[in-house]
Amino acid sequence: VTEAITGLDLVEMMIRVAAGEKLPIEQKDVQRNGWSIECRINAEDPFRNFLPSTGRLVRFQTPKQTMFQGNTADLFGVRVDTGVQDGGEIPMFYDSMIAKLIVHGKDRNDAIAKMREALNGFVIRGISTNIPFQAALLAHPRFVSGDFNTGFIAEQYSQGFRAEDVPHEDHDFLAALAAFVRRKSRERAAGLSGQLPGYDVKVGQDYAVVELGQGGHNRYVQVHVDEFIGKRGVAQITIAGKTYAIESNSRLNDIRIEGTCNGQPFIAQIERGTLKNPLALQVQHNGTRIEALVMSPRMAELHQLMPFKSPPDLSRFVLSPMPGLLVDVAVSVGQKVQAGERVAVIEAMKMENVLFASQDGVVKKVVAAKGESLTVDQMIVEFE
Repeated sequence: VTEAITGLDLVEMMIRVAAGEKLPIEQKDVQRNGWSIECRINAEDPFRNFLPSTGRLVRFQTPKQTMFQGNTADLFGVRVDTGVQDGGEIPMFYDSMIAKLIVHGKDRNDAIAKMREALNGFVIRGISTNIPFQAALLAHPRFVSGDFNTGFIAEQYSQGFRAEDVPHEDHDFLAALAAFVRRKSRERAAGLSGQLPGYDVKVGQDYAVVELGQGGHNRYVQVHVDEFIGKRGVAQITIAGKTYAIESNSRLNDIRIEGTCNGQPFIAQIERGTLKNPLALQVQHNGTRIEALVMSPRMAELHQLMPFKSPPDLSRFVLSPMPGLLVDVAVSVGQKVQAGERVAVIEAMKMENVLFASQDGVVKKVVAAKGESLTVDQMIVEFE
């Protein structure tokens, strides 16, 4: 960030000084230009209290860069410093930081806007990252106004970070994007040759977007899509009387979608298949992420009648909240354990994490052994 606002390559100057050279400038020669922000992208899960996340980088696509290391001529853009790439492994033995994302704007508000757009375009799959948390910070009114200090996170997120802490300024825009992508896929399917008469795919104009919520509390949104015959990648979507004119030439298999909505440029991430439903679309923009099914209005009516299947009761088990090395198991079979008592210790990314019993119980089985490498949600101890 210092290089961005001063135009000086600090690393080069430090190397030259270490080699015995004198600094070529004085303090009066240092001029500041614009505003720069850096976000450190860490392999951590903000929805699990920032526990480390390790594994294979299935996708690693940085936002488009216009600034580069050692180049202080091309400023007012985006720069990514990293040492990882597609297919790389994030192990448990090192620090969790995998990239530095730097932007340079003409002023603070411009830098915030550039950073939000850059985070929207940063695609990382295979591990969890703190990008949603960074997006939440950048959108928080106190941060935007500059009214924050080192106690900001403890004050604003004292109960931990949750998905609802990233409210979108226009939530229906996410539903419109889901409908847009679904419409594009229907258009492609309708154009396939060899379809039987009467059984061919119909594009349709009326859809229902079903946002999948916790505990079966879903949100149903009626959507109307106007046709634009002969214009690919263009659709006008109406939700509750509000119109979203979306245009995008991104391919259906692209995770990063770029285009315009009502004439304003946007970058979002959309992909098919989620943990809840392999047919759902996952839409992510400005830190907010939804999982949605796009279907006909009649299918949505029937979907509301489907009973919700509650997840299994896992209160009898101590599960690993992260990938890591099990360095200690503090209980044994038949032992009576009280709530708050230490059960196990997991080491990951140079930190030891202690797991405590959430309730009283008697140990029925110790499933994992000391020295074992654990995966997320792997069982360690079972209680009676």
